[in-house]
Amino acid sequence: MKKGTAMQSRSIAAIAIATLGAVGAMLAPVTAPAMAQSQYRQHIANDLSKCSPGQGPAVRVTVNGIRSSSGMIRVQSYRGTAADWLQKGRWINRIETPARSGSMTFCVPVPDAGVYGIAVRHDTDGDGKTSISRDGGGMSNNPSLNIFNLGKPSHTKTAFNVGNGVKAIQIDMKYR
Repeated sequence: MKKGTAMQSRSIAAIAIATLGAVGAMLAPVTAPAMAQSQYRQHIANDLSKCSPGQGPAVRVTVNGIRSSSGMIRVQSYRGTAADWLQKGRWINRIETPARSGSMTFCVPVPDAGVYGIAVRHDTDGDGKTSISRDGGGMSNNPSLNIFNLGKPSHTKTAFNVGNGVKAIQIDMKYR
């Protein structure tokens, strides 16, 4: 790989990590009616039994390529629409748990069958702040990142369908 290409790839990864960190840190209330607001911003435990046969709707997320066992992993689900994907306060469920090097599996229940997207962040020092030089991130469908999308791929690149059962996906972590 040419030096310029490697530097561009690292810059793109850094932008993606910064975007994921900023999105993850956004906790401002949404302006939807109170009834609709209850479907957003739910902190949940990683209960793998909710992804066992006969359960759902849910997404079984396997996150690959976690660099270290330090810090925290955050998994957030969003509706796979332009109005919700990576928008401030529009995540549905969030799981936060200590990181484990290699691969980790999460069960993310979703409200109903439909189109969703998943964003993952590895906060390597667990301070809740994004460190572009250390932290990692990934998204459903493992979209390529480039200078044009600034680390925030369109919902059309990350969205996937979930039926009434359990949908299994894999997300590959990206680090600088």
